[in-house]
Amino acid sequence: MSETAEPNVGSFTLGGPLTAEPSAPIEVPDHEEWALPNGFAWVFLGEGNRHLTRPVIMADGFNLGRSKLDVLYQGLEGGFPFISELRRRGRDVILLGFEERSASILDNAEAAVAVILRAGAEQVGGARLVVGGFSMGGIVTRYALAKLETQRMDHRTALYFSYDSPHRGASIPVGVQAFSHFIPFPNDFARQMNSPAARQMLWQHYDKDSGKIGVAPERTEFLAALDRVGGWPQIPMKIGVANGRADGIGLPDVKPGEVALRIDKIYPGTTFYTQAQGDDVTAAYLNRRFPKAEKTITTSGFPELDGAPGGTLHTYGILAESMEKLGGKVDLRHEDVCFVPSVSAVAIRDIDTQDDLYAKIGSLGPEESELDDFRCSSTTTAHTAITEELATWITDRLPD
Repeated sequence: MSETAEPNVGSFTLGGPLTAEPSAPIEVPDHEEWALPNGFAWVFLGEGNRHLTRPVIMADGFNLGRSKLDVLYQGLEGGFPFISELRRRGRDVILLGFEERSASILDNAEAAVAVILRAGAEQVGGARLVVGGFSMGGIVTRYALAKLETQRMDHRTALYFSYDSPHRGASIPVGVQAFSHFIPFPNDFARQMNSPAARQMLWQHYDKDSGKIGVAPERTEFLAALDRVGGWPQIPMKIGVANGRADGIGLPDVKPGEVALRIDKIYPGTTFYTQAQGDDVTAAYLNRRFPKAEKTITTSGFPELDGAPGGTLHTYGILAESMEKLGGKVDLRHEDVCFVPSVSAVAIRDIDTQDDLYAKIGSLGPEESELDDFRCSSTTTAHTAITEELATWITDRLPD
């Protein structure tokens, strides 16, 4: 190990089940590939279809680099065979990928616009489209459809869906964000946390230059751009699902202000705490030997985000595993924390207050959501995990 720096962290990033690299080769059925502005698509015809007939466009979510549609395909066939079930029902599945998943949502929306228009032009028959996506993919397609309507272009879409998409923002612990930049050399983790798409989607962002925590300018600009196209598409029915629960219960074991992860040997004494309410609350203590530095990350006015109802991310589990591989010793207390709160995924409340974040969605009037219909998971599940409950709820609502 160098005496001038901590060990290189490698290329790890934070990601959910749909981005998990497989342990065995992936077998993907025959498909056509379309080249698109800022992206590409794989087209799988439905059973018995000789031409594009009843398209369902499903957009990839957030990570670094080019979309890996083979990995996405496997993820969508994992917990429940979502693609196979759609194709069995005679639906043509179009997986939309991006050349750079962490690029601005506005840039990746160009790929979504292109795939929507091409699908409409190439299909045979009069069936209207189904368009949506997973996590960020649901935001990209939401903007694309709304933009097309603003331009008075016919997107021919009957149904829009989102799958655990952060309509009101997502949460990565700010101590974890700060640690990505505390690592004393360029790394993929930091690039992911500071990417345009992350800055647009995160409710609160740690700025590496100023050390301040707040709403990133890119998020403010994106929300303004979304407002300029009306916020949502108005023509299709809008539905969404959340990987979190609707009863105000999230992760009861993740209590506020507790140690989530402590690291020793490398970055010795670095400690991350679960988010608590209050002012000047310690979220993380960061320490490194070479070059010597230490920093305490504090928050004020935050709700208890980490244990909130919502789709979870293996945030501290991924970080702990990466530190162990480098020779570190870890004390891991909480592997998973909330990433996309349920109220955000079903667009029914903002996430900046404790009451809204933990709202019992099932007790609220469905008209309070910006979606026309939604479903929350009956149990807390991983962000974008494809479950039979949620996938079947979507497929049962596809238009004739």
